Amino acid sequence: MQIAAVQQEIQTARERGPLREIKIPPCPEHLRRLRAALALPQPDLNEVQAIAAEDVAMSATLLRVANSPVHLGGGSPCVSVGQAMTRLGLNLTAELMTGFLVRNAIPVNSPHLARFWERSSRRAAAMRLLAPKLPGLDVDLASSFGLFQHVGMPVLLQSVRGYGATMVEGAARLDRPFVKTEDINHKTNHAVVGALVVRAWGLPQPLMAAVRLHHDFTVLTDREIEPGVPLLVAAGLVAEQLMRRTESLPPDADWTQHGEAVLNWLHIHANELDEWADQLAELED
Repeated sequence: MQIAAVQQEIQTARERGPLREIKIPPCPEHLRRLRAALALPQPDLNEVQAIAAEDVAMSATLLRVANSPVHLGGGSPCVSVGQAMTRLGLNLTAELMTGFLVRNAIPVNSPHLARFWERSSRRAAAMRLLAPKLPGLDVDLASSFGLFQHVGMPVLLQSVRGYGATMVEGAARLDRPFVKTEDINHKTNHAVVGALVVRAWGLPQPLMAAVRLHHDFTVLTDREIEPGVPLLVAAGLVAEQLMRRTESLPPDADWTQHGEAVLNWLHIHANELDEWADQLAELED
């Protein structure tokens, strides 16, 4: 399946299929500005700083992270957004700002998705950790994928009657994948809806395709799909497993079924996985 085919699938489902009634929150204007500033041949740091400064809570987020023990070291505390950006670097600054803006655009107030955005942010951090270790994995796409991978869940929860019960059922069933339960109950699933969000917000097409296919590991052997998409999907599964290790949780169903194949496809050894899990834990301390 090529990216164009994923795009057409989403378009058809939106026009004539089960996505017609799904309400997609609009992309925050600050996020559009941020991505435009970052997309320039030389990213516009003044614009990035201006965007952050326009929201007191977003500025406070950058300062809090910049002054955390992980980043403070023996230095003096940052007192301005500019100082925080310098300490954090552009990639992490952009990741934190994106996460803040997306959380506020798609709020989650449900016990069915407890800690949803916290875990999404941790997944983005795990993907950022993996980016320099996996050749060809773009750090911006990687962290965005970590953040948006399951974004279809809160959108479905807000738009579709009974989706909360589907989440409970899907998590409890052992006879079929979670997305299969979603498909049976609602004729769509969070991967499709998440791809719709990414598409509607004008985010990169490889990100849209990877969100759509993040439970479909046949992409690893699909010669039609653009190479960046299976790399994101495979790295996403590794990132989830790293997170679960730091949380002392057992492997999820995808890892149990596909983890070995993904590690082989990425040419990752088990000892590397142990080392990366330790590195992720250190980032979170």
